Amino acid sequence: METSEIIETLNLIFRKVLKRENIVLSEESTAHDVPGWDSLTNMILISEIEKNFHIHFSFREIVKFKNVGDLCRSIIEKQK
Repeated sequence: METSEIIETLNLIFRKVLKRENIVLSEESTAHDVPGWDSLTNMILISEIEKNFHIHFSFREIVKFKNVGDLCRSIIEKQK
């Protein structure tokens, strides 16, 4: 799966969880760039992402994510 495809799917997940239709993520997007993306919603987002992509992140992996690009790279790696 390509990064662009993952970002499209993440956009849908973020829009659903954060209840905002105007979210457009990029590899550089961080929680500071997306209204409503805080520590609580982050855990909900991670759970939805894990379900959607049939993967699991450890706590250590989650805290290392600096932006959406890191998240995408981790998803790609886990799908190999």
